[in-house]
Amino acid sequence: MTRADKTAQEWKEKGNEEFNKDNWSEALDCYTNALKLTKEDNSDKAVYYKNRAAAYLKLKEYENVIADCDNALKICSNDPKALFRRCQALEALEKFEEAYRDARYIILSDPNNKSIQPIATRLHEIVQERYKESSRISAKVSQMLDLAFNMSIDKEKRETAMNNLLVLARERAGAEEIFNEGGVSKITKLLKIENNNEVTCSAIRIIAELCANNVSRTESIIRDVGVPWCLEMMNSKQKERVNASQYCLQTILNAYSGMDNKPDSKPNKTLCEKHKKEIDTILTCLLYSVTNRTITGLARDAIIELITRNIHYTALDWAERLIELRGLQRLMEVASELEEYKYESSMEVTSSTRTITSVCLARIYENMYYDAAKEKFSNAIDEFIKDKLLTPDIESKVRVVVSITTLLLGPLDVGNAIVAKEGILEMILVMAGTDDMLQQKVACECIVAAASKKDKATAIINQGVSILKKLYQSKDDSIRVRALVGLCKLGSSGGTDATIRPFADGATKKLAEACRRFLINPKKQKDMRKWAVEGLSYLTFDAEVKEKLIEDQQAVQAMIELAKTGDQSVLYGVVTTLVNLCNAYDKQELIPEMLELAKFAKHHIPEEHELDDVDFVNKRLCSLAKAGVTSALVTLAKTDSQNSKELIARVFNAICSQQEVRGIIVQQGAAKTLLPLALDGTDKGKKQASQALARLGITINPEVAFPGQRIMEVVRPFVNLLNPECSALENFESLMALCNLAGVNDSVRKRILKEGGFQKIEAYMYEDHDMLRRASTQVMNNLVMCEETVQYFEQENDRVKYLVILCEDEDQDTSMAAAGALAMLTSASKKICEKIFDSTNWAESLRFLLANPNGDVQHRGVVIVLNMMRSTKDVAAKLIDTDIMEILMALSKNENVQNDKVKELTTTALDAAAEWNLIKKNVEEEESSQGTSNTEHID
Repeated sequence: MTRADKTAQEWKEKGNEEFNKDNWSEALDCYTNALKLTKEDNSDKAVYYKNRAAAYLKLKEYENVIADCDNALKICSNDPKALFRRCQALEALEKFEEAYRDARYIILSDPNNKSIQPIATRLHEIVQERYKESSRISAKVSQMLDLAFNMSIDKEKRETAMNNLLVLARERAGAEEIFNEGGVSKITKLLKIENNNEVTCSAIRIIAELCANNVSRTESIIRDVGVPWCLEMMNSKQKERVNASQYCLQTILNAYSGMDNKPDSKPNKTLCEKHKKEIDTILTCLLYSVTNRTITGLARDAIIELITRNIHYTALDWAERLIELRGLQRLMEVASELEEYKYESSMEVTSSTRTITSVCLARIYENMYYDAAKEKFSNAIDEFIKDKLLTPDIESKVRVVVSITTLLLGPLDVGNAIVAKEGILEMILVMAGTDDMLQQKVACECIVAAASKKDKATAIINQGVSILKKLYQSKDDSIRVRALVGLCKLGSSGGTDATIRPFADGATKKLAEACRRFLINPKKQKDMRKWAVEGLSYLTFDAEVKEKLIEDQQAVQAMIELAKTGDQSVLYGVVTTLVNLCNAYDKQELIPEMLELAKFAKHHIPEEHELDDVDFVNKRLCSLAKAGVTSALVTLAKTDSQNSKELIARVFNAICSQQEVRGIIVQQGAAKTLLPLALDGTDKGKKQASQALARLGITINPEVAFPGQRIMEVVRPFVNLLNPECSALENFESLMALCNLAGVNDSVRKRILKEGGFQKIEAYMYEDHDMLRRASTQVMNNLVMCEETVQYFEQENDRVKYLVILCEDEDQDTSMAAAGALAMLTSASKKICEKIFDSTNWAESLRFLLANPNGDVQHRGVVIVLNMMRSTKDVAAKLIDTDIMEILMALSKNENVQNDKVKELTTTALDAAAEWNLIKKNVEEEESSQGTSNTEHID
């Protein structure tokens, strides 16, 4: 039926029906239809708003409740219901002062309203307590401000005072007090003369906290200090200060766009449109600072990272705007810089700058969603290359080749297109053949980047081999190691296929040994060790090289230590090597029928090396975990590259598959790192990280594995794995982890429900797969301890009926879990006791439980019957009409029943029946032998 087929009033009545059935979403739609059909502001429209607010309240969409109540109150001011619902929503959002104001309005307009009295009392106490707390905080803030800004007192006292102010700034009342006391102007004045780095960092973070989630304060701060101030603070060689300034700028952007610092946070489109000018100003300032010759390399990296982190949000519209502002040309300027090559107008860069820039360029290109946008991107790159080549000096050529290498590490398609242009490849090969060390180095790097494994840049592969071999004879180690990596890359073209060996037997091992020597030699520069690891990243497709490397503790440790430096340029080499060692790459499934077909057609069939068998792989995984690879992964995970994050998640997941090392993995901080990887990244990366978290949650107590708030945050990744697109193993491990989580406390159980876990878990209870059905039923058994879960079973559905059926499941663990869930549900709800009769085989299921040889199953059965006996007389009477009573009596007298609790509960159940006057109390022992003649039935 279309909306036009009903009147607004009919839609309202239909909404009321759905609301009374607890179908909140359906009721919401009905009230929305009623509102759409009502054009004028009248009392009916106010009712529709109020009713929709009630539905939103049930769905816990509190902002929408407030909006609808506001609209209702514009039509009918001081309406008690609208005020009451707004009051409830405001309290849920912890806006206690505003909620108390509404409660007082209700009392003034309706003094006899008993519903609001306890709420008003509670809110009054909270408001009073907050007022007292605010007074205490006011005194504390005043004291800390005096200490922190007094240059004449002890350094440690000032540091402590500033740290205390930072803690206070994270609280609502503290932030308000610092702001009102002129904390911002005091901080900006102080930082002009402050020499203490710790005080400076804390001061910058205080500014960030004052901006967090508060647009009005942010606007005031930006008016006073401006975005350039943040960039000025960022211009430092102190990593901690750069990070604090970067966080401050991100927080300002978040305030304008409605984001927070959680990985899965997204901007609010409405807020972005409202603050478009401010958001655009931030982008413009960042872009102009990227090529600023006076800023430090660390600051430049931080600015590019900020652009990368926010470029993919369509609501911010930064990707296309960046191209309009000629931001690509600026980034290409940075991409063409060499750390070791200094000239008059050079910029300061770090060893990570080019890697960070390549990631940024790749992310921008990913956000060119249509052909015209991609063309604009390519044209901007072409323009940069042409401009540089117009100047025929060596410096320009070097910078062009360096920028092409950076592109090949980022948006590969664009890089390959540039290499394919007339004259570019020839120029690179000529530079590689010169005697100039710098030209040799940059050309060699470009050849390595372009020499993709298969069909990409075949001209470089064909013509580059002889040049690489020649360069490998160089006396300069930095050139030799680059040539070595190029040869390693060509040598890995067979991938994991044991039958393809591009080089002669033993050549791969010799190359690996050469890489290992560069890696473990402490006299070699970090740059050379980085290239050595990259060489190994190609060679470790070979299973023999993997085994040789994993046995070399010195080389593994050198690789881990290199990763822990945090240098982004080592990221690819280290992570790819680890993925290969763990066999954590996607494996092609070999279907037997397809194999036979391939043999018949005489096609090549890939063969896995015997050293890549499961036993060898598991041994390598345990060795890596014990060597401390987790700490390296934690450091490397600070990248903004989505592909690298996926590779890191793969390695984490692989080592987490080994139960014996999960404790080590947790101790070294894996859970904290895996959480953002599970919420933000590629689809495969998120799945890998989520599964790794689930594996930790299965073996280790969740309160230990995920301390504090993290136990709430891991719920979403686990629920995300309950997806038909995930494998049965991923589903199963997620259910196991959720089962452990659901056993922790009611807050966690409510979080599982809030994340939509109930419906997803329930779906697996219907699976044919025994293990999935068992695991999901066990999770449900823990979830029913939550009152909100009980309500799901009380609704008009067949959930209780299905649990009754599961009680007879052939799998004993499933039967026990279903019976346990029913035992708790029947103790919590009389309605559920009645719903058991919805199942046609309820009596058979109860008999199955009561007569079960397993004492635990039997115990659950007796509890269910006892709860039913106690619920209502009608329910108890239906039980009496079956042979359930005979079974109970037999159990109470049976000497073979080992569990004394079972006997005790059966007696209690019989007593409950007697209290309803359904059977005679104190029945004589000999009468019990006469079957049912001792039972008095009451109609």
